[in-house]
This record gives sequence, C-alpha cells and structure tokens, in this order.
Amino acid sequence: MTDDSDGGDEREGHRRLMKMVDEPVTTDTLVSDLQTLGVERGETLLVHSSLSSLGWVSGGAPAVVDALLEAVGESGALVTPTHTSQCSDPGEWENPPVPSEWVETLRETMTPYRPEITPTWMMGAVPECFRDYPETRRSNHPTYSFAAQGPMAVDVVEDHPIEGSLGEDSPLGRLYDLDARVLLLGTGHETNTSLHLAEYRADYSKEYRTKGAPALVDGERRWLEYDDLVIDADDFAEIGEAFETEEELVDGEVGAATAKLVDQRSLVDFGVEWMAENRQ
Repeated sequence: MTDDSDGGDEREGHRRLMKMVDEPVTTDTLVSDLQTLGVERGETLLVHSSLSSLGWVSGGAPAVVDALLEAVGESGALVTPTHTSQCSDPGEWENPPVPSEWVETLRETMTPYRPEITPTWMMGAVPECFRDYPETRRSNHPTYSFAAQGPMAVDVVEDHPIEGSLGEDSPLGRLYDLDARVLLLGTGHETNTSLHLAEYRADYSKEYRTKGAPALVDGERRWLEYDDLVIDADDFAEIGEAFETEEELVDGEVGAATAKLVDQRSLVDFGVEWMAENRQ
C-alpha cells in the first residue's frame, strides 16, 4: 500500500499547470523564448525563478536549467542564489519562531553548511536543481550562498566573506563588476536579491547585528558568529516599481511566465539613491 496523502494536491497542481499552456513547455521552447526575450550567449545572468509560473514543463526543473545554460552558452555564466536560511541563528527565526527553550539545543546540533550537499531553503525548484548540476560551483557562505556555472563561475563565488554577506565582496558585488543582468523569470522585484547590494551601499540609518551559523572549519563543525547588516526586502517591490517608471527594461513571456531582463548595475545604482531618499 502506498501513502497517497499528498497525491490529490499534486494531481490538482498538475491540472492547474496544464491549463496555463496550450502545449507542453519544453527545453527547446524555453530556449527560443529566452532568446526572443533578449538573453544573449556569452552574458552573465543572475536568475530568480518560479517553476510553477512557467506552466506544465516537460522534464520539470532540469529542463529549465538546461534551457538557461543553453541560452547563455558555454562562454556565458549562469548564477542563482542558493540561500540556506535553515543554517542561521534559530534565535532570529520568525516565520515561524521556535520555542525559546529550543534555541541553544539547535545552535549546538544544527547540521553545518556544506556547499556540496546542503539543500536550499524556500528558493524554488530551479536553484535547488541547479546547485547539484555537474560543473556548478557554490559559494561557501553558510546562509547566503550563490551557485554559478561557466568560465566566470569561480570569480563569482570564490571566497564569499561571512561578513558583508551580500555586500561589496559577495557574489552580488562581483556580478556588478561583471556588468551582469538579472532575469526575473515569473518572479517580481520582491525577490530581486541584487537590491541587497544597494542596502550595503546606500546612505541611511542602518542596524548591524551579531548573527550566527553552523559551518565546517578545517573539517570540524563550528558555530560561527559574525557582525553583519540587518537586511530588509519589504520595500523591494516598491523600489522595483519606481525603477521601472524611470528605466527601460526588457519584458516578455517565457513559457506561461512573465519575464523581465534587468541591468543589474542600473538597478543597484537606482536602489542606492531610492533608499537614501526614502529609508529613514
């Protein structure tokens, strides 16, 4: 006998995805849609994605990863955030919080972050699939890692500092230096991680806090503590909306999803000015 407790929900999900498209979305159709949108071979592309927004994809997440890799080509670089909020201080968890009497036990027993095997947390099916692809490199930050593939992958993810997690020397800062673009694939600016780089750069009243994470140091599990900026994405959608009223960006359909191509430098520079004026 099999456990079919979640089978009904999965079947309904498949029916909903089928209704979103007239025919299956495939790797080939995704490549064509990405090229029509303007993704170029040889470029460096940071992708935020929602698999379910694409409709019914033949092959699921691997088909999307294959399409993205083909679209940027062997000379291009594909990058995704692969954050692991389960590898953070349980004393700061809010959604949901854990009982206060659990916190010390969790700090002492949480499995350390390991780039090769630690799964992403609430990042979506595409980055979770991509992190496990052959030749994908992943940064060593226990909470805010990124994965990359291509000739520039090492330049993007190596030596990711534990402090300044999403700042100048993080993969986001390196993508800025590489003049990368951001692909929002069925997602909005509320998930646009590059705006965190703007938080580090912008001039407004900021809060820094001691954070913690389990990591491997010289092969041994250690609880690391570090001081870092308290980040806040609550206004990212508003910033993105304001950005789109002033700056041109490319949008179109990929599968059933609305997709947007954004110049990362322009977005970050805009975010720096917006935060300085509006975050008080």
